[in-house]
Amino acid sequence: MPPSVQPLESVRERTRVGALVEHPLRLAILHAASSPRSATEIAADLGLPRQRVNYHVTRLRRAGFLVPAGRRKRRGLYEQRYAATARTYVVDPEVLGPVRARAERIEDRLSAEYLIALATQVQGDLGQVLSEAGRNGKRVATLSISTELRFTSPAQRTRFARALERAITRVVAEHAEPARAEDGEPHAGRLFRLVLGCYSPPA
Repeated sequence: MPPSVQPLESVRERTRVGALVEHPLRLAILHAASSPRSATEIAADLGLPRQRVNYHVTRLRRAGFLVPAGRRKRRGLYEQRYAATARTYVVDPEVLGPVRARAERIEDRLSAEYLIALATQVQGDLGQVLSEAGRNGKRVATLSISTELRFTSPAQRTRFARALERAITRVVAEHAEPARAEDGEPHAGRLFRLVLGCYSPPA
């Protein structure tokens, strides 16, 4: 695997997003290039003419989604191979500019819209932090918990929510410092953001 390949890349530039989604074939090409492949090999995998695939490979390379990954000899000639810069991609919500989802614009904090806005904030924050850490050769310290549970009644769900809120408040008070002191100044230490969401997934 080329050293530049990442597990996940957050796409934050509008021009790169356009290059990525301009044609559905480009997503198929990136998927095929999860390991080093030439345009000829990708075309054969997709059952498409090489010239058609080569055009999109060039566009993806110019947009920074494909990187050179060695060459292979074929019929006396050398073909350039490319690899995708990441295994998976996400589009940073910042791309939407002033119309991106913002939690502070949603009054109902128990709504699905508010939770979605929080999720986009997490995605945007982490995408930026991940990019900065990658440039500096550092890892990002995070904690994530994911589980599934069922409620047999609205009353049970309400009791769970109240108990969970009390438990989190207690754990934060015992094991962390507030983000800001009483005078409004930041507390000493590294800042972390905690987001908790619970929702009913699609059927």
